[in-house]
Amino acid sequence: MKKFLKVLAIVSAIAGVAAAVYIAVTKFMEKKQRIGNTEENYVSCSCCDDQFVSESVVA
Repeated sequence: MKKFLKVLAIVSAIAGVAAAVYIAVTKFMEKKQRIGNTEENYVSCSCCDDQFVSESVVA
């Protein structure tokens, strides 16, 4: 019975470590995606476009 409990404790410890690693990696990837997707929240301005500048200079 003691051997079974030791094996169960080891398996539980490994599962706990795996869950902790999974949570840490998931949070890291979410944070990385939020930082990497800055173009989604970017408001473009036509005054910065090359075509707009050339039209306003000519006219």
